[in-house]
Amino acid sequence: QVQLVESGGGLVQPGGSLRLSCAASGITNNFNVMAWYRQAQGKQRELVARISASGTTNYADSVKGRFTISRDYNIITTDLQMNSLKPEDTAVYYCNVKTLEGRGRDYWGQGTQVTVSA
Repeated sequence: QVQLVESGGGLVQPGGSLRLSCAASGITNNFNVMAWYRQAQGKQRELVARISASGTTNYADSVKGRFTISRDYNIITTDLQMNSLKPEDTAVYYCNVKTLEGRGRDYWGQGTQVTVSA
């Protein structure tokens, strides 16, 4: 079974930085799209950043220039570097992997809490 485990969340002051990591087990190749979503209290889940199998990235306008998504093709991991954090970045952040082979499947991590507060 595929399992995604996020780590790196926590409490940080506005303007600070955090680096989230998502370790994937049960995925043995890089034929997939990796992404980070977040869900703030009382709001719908939204896409934050996405990186394709080839390394092409996409970002939500709200985080562009502040967040950077990356992936490690050797250990099947995706990271999200978050800089200049704002209180509105507070949310549970979820790792998502969409496989490209076969019919394609979506997998989700359990989420990690990011709180930005003075």
